[in-house]
Amino acid sequence: MILKYIPLDEGMMIMDEAIVKAKKIIEGYPETKFSGEEYQRFYECVYFMCTYHSSNEKTMQLYEKFRNSLEESIFSTVLPTLVNKQGANLLREFVVIWSNYKLMARWLCRFFEYLDRFFIPQHIELESLNGISFSCFRDLVFKKLYCRLIEAALTLINQEREGQQIDCVLLKNGLDIFVEISDYKGVNYYEDFERIMLTEISGYYSRLASEWLLHDSSAEYVQKVFWCLNREKQRARQYLHPDTEVKIVQV
Repeated sequence: MILKYIPLDEGMMIMDEAIVKAKKIIEGYPETKFSGEEYQRFYECVYFMCTYHSSNEKTMQLYEKFRNSLEESIFSTVLPTLVNKQGANLLREFVVIWSNYKLMARWLCRFFEYLDRFFIPQHIELESLNGISFSCFRDLVFKKLYCRLIEAALTLINQEREGQQIDCVLLKNGLDIFVEISDYKGVNYYEDFERIMLTEISGYYSRLASEWLLHDSSAEYVQKVFWCLNREKQRARQYLHPDTEVKIVQV
């Protein structure tokens, strides 16, 4: 590949084109695609800017531009979309936003890939592009909404336990995100949710058991215990992490 000089300002404008188009995904157009020619143009822009300027300062500006593009998308689109949502509506929108965010970030990671291949390995203090994508969403979105997301998930579980129809696929998808984000850098958000849920389950069935002991025979009591236990197992298999079923039985 013949080295080509691209002035910093011009290169940043070219990458702005990539960012603006990629941002359409997070704005609700996940079908947004880039042609092979577009991909080559944006990738080569980063490549030429890094190799021609051969300056850590210039390359660091590209690295920061990648991070800033994600943060700006979160502040301008993601948070305003989620901030006033509650319950199942919050969980539903969160699942969609997370899917679209990952798709947007994947495109941007491809355009800025040269940083991952050559610049970041030389600076061990820097996160990978994929790492930045995760940490931005985790720190700016997930942590901010974490308590409300837990509340939304627990509300759906309690509604289903009381016999109401809920969207089990939505609940599973939402809790899968807890696990997915927990897999990055070892902070287990799903386990935190699980502890709260198990405490609620323990309290719920302690109250029921007290009522049953007062009003039911021993045979009826045992029958109800086994029925509830089977229902909780089914519930766990539908939308909870496989390890959670064992913990529910132990409770």
